[in-house]
Amino acid sequence: MKKAFIQLHIAVFLAGFTGILGKLIMLNEGLLVWYRLMISAVSLWVIYFFQKKSQRISFKDSIKIFGIGSIAALHWVSFYGSIKYSNVSIALVCFSAIGFFTAFLEPLIFRVKVDIIELLLGLLMIFGIYFIFHFDPNYKTGIIIGLLSALLASIFPILNKVLLKRIAADTVTRYELSGGFIFLTLMLPIYLRLFPTGYLFPNLHDWLWLLILSWLCTVLAFNLSMKALQRISAFTANLSYNLEPVYGILLAFFVLGENKYFNKGFYVGLILIFFAIIAQMLRLWRKRRSRSS
Repeated sequence: MKKAFIQLHIAVFLAGFTGILGKLIMLNEGLLVWYRLMISAVSLWVIYFFQKKSQRISFKDSIKIFGIGSIAALHWVSFYGSIKYSNVSIALVCFSAIGFFTAFLEPLIFRVKVDIIELLLGLLMIFGIYFIFHFDPNYKTGIIIGLLSALLASIFPILNKVLLKRIAADTVTRYELSGGFIFLTLMLPIYLRLFPTGYLFPNLHDWLWLLILSWLCTVLAFNLSMKALQRISAFTANLSYNLEPVYGILLAFFVLGENKYFNKGFYVGLILIFFAIIAQMLRLWRKRRSRSS
């Protein structure tokens, strides 16, 4: 059990590290995600080919998974776009708004009752983001793109819930990454026309960061989380992933020194967001404990 917790938190830490890598890689957000998806998808197909762990799925399911993968790709593009137009900390703060969007969209999609407490905690996160924006208007574009990223990030896990009841998680991930790569390949010429750049090919340092991003923060993080799920509950795993923005922001402070760019408004908003995350974690933990008792 202890080993599983260590594996899970390494996976969460690696997920939080993706923002740092997005800042270090000089490619624009569209090309960055395209290279990430290409390396990750090819790597997963090679791994599962040699492990003989392939599950057949219907054409209809493959189209659905490819569609969800396209949404995931757009989430990553907007997430790294938020980093490019602001910084890592702002992008991760905006990513915290996923709680608000999930609390609103999940009941809408599955036609169930809205959890008022979750909605209120989500609104508290939105208020924290507004507080940051109110005191730091220089990050307006990055915040808007970051909120779009959080909205997209809240959609594809909800859609995955239905698929994961019938299809193995590793198969869904492999097809989603492939679908995202195909979608972005088709959209990239249009994207580059709208957002032109003369920097199309990674340099040596970019390749290093891209391989770390793809192999460690995507493939390895996925494998570690799957191994952890063999020993611990999905509830515990989902709860732990709430720490991803926390890890990422702390890394941005220590590695990139981003804390020197912020005034007191940022920290007030950040405290509100952290409070909402902790309150939600405690609330879910108590609910889980009361059910098991």
